[in-house]
Amino acid sequence: MKVGITLGDPSGISPEILVKSYKKIPDAVYIIYGSEDPIKRAFETTDLKIPYRRVNSPEDADKEGFYLIPVLDEDFIPGNPDFRSGRASALYLEKAVDHILEKKIDALVTLPISKKHIMASGFRFAGHTDYLAYRSGVKNYIMMLMCQKMKVALATAHIPVKDIPKKLQKINLKEMIKLLNKEMIKKFKIKKPKIAVLGLNPHAGDGGNIGKEEIEIIQPAVDLLRKEGIDLTDPLPPDTAFLDPSQYDVYFAMYHDQGLIPLKMICFKKAVNITLGLPFIRTSPDHGTGFDIAGKGVADPSSFIEAVKTAVSLVTRY
Repeated sequence: MKVGITLGDPSGISPEILVKSYKKIPDAVYIIYGSEDPIKRAFETTDLKIPYRRVNSPEDADKEGFYLIPVLDEDFIPGNPDFRSGRASALYLEKAVDHILEKKIDALVTLPISKKHIMASGFRFAGHTDYLAYRSGVKNYIMMLMCQKMKVALATAHIPVKDIPKKLQKINLKEMIKLLNKEMIKKFKIKKPKIAVLGLNPHAGDGGNIGKEEIEIIQPAVDLLRKEGIDLTDPLPPDTAFLDPSQYDVYFAMYHDQGLIPLKMICFKKAVNITLGLPFIRTSPDHGTGFDIAGKGVADPSSFIEAVKTAVSLVTRY
């Protein structure tokens, strides 16, 4: 099994958590897409060292261990990102996506990027997910975060809160939920997933007294999908829906903070981001670049370790 790892923004904590994760992730062939100098600096910061070999292609990796494809031979200062580090993170990602689409690697784990700096470099996508969908030719995809206790998929992700109602009118909730159900069966081997659908408004709209989205958008999609045999709740009041996550296989939240605040409160250090609907496995840790602590040796690698474990597990099942 060959797992690609993109270094993300090399001015952030990614090199450090990569090095700290050595010996804590499953045995596999790991192909790092990045720059060598930030990784070597992380050796000094952590007093740890990953034995790796430089290669030009995953095809040159012939046994379990770590390999580096040096996409860009430049150095970067921890905690000082700019358009250069943004450009580097884009180049790492582009090369890794080339290889996973060519089936040279089996899964992709992406370390954090800075949306601000990657876009300042000329990259026209605000994050990993939209770019991965674009390169894959996929129009229907879902961002989901998960840990051992719960899974939360998002109808909308990185958009302003004021734009959520209009976005819900434009997207096809029915197709998104069908995809979520399909992926729960295919990737997680759940025969009949129980999906908790959240309302958008307080008290799930209170029968239309606090908003009409539940009545006009969410409930009609639920009713149609139930007729197709999908196990769904009616739109649930968001403030009580998470009291007992064991009732459901996955939550379907209407927007980013609605779903991710409870998940991160319960399992922030162990949470993993996975993109559903892609033709390959892609996971990432559930945190950002950590520029404020970069180079200080205090970054926690737990979420990245879980992201790698999840990717390996999903490839095995897939």
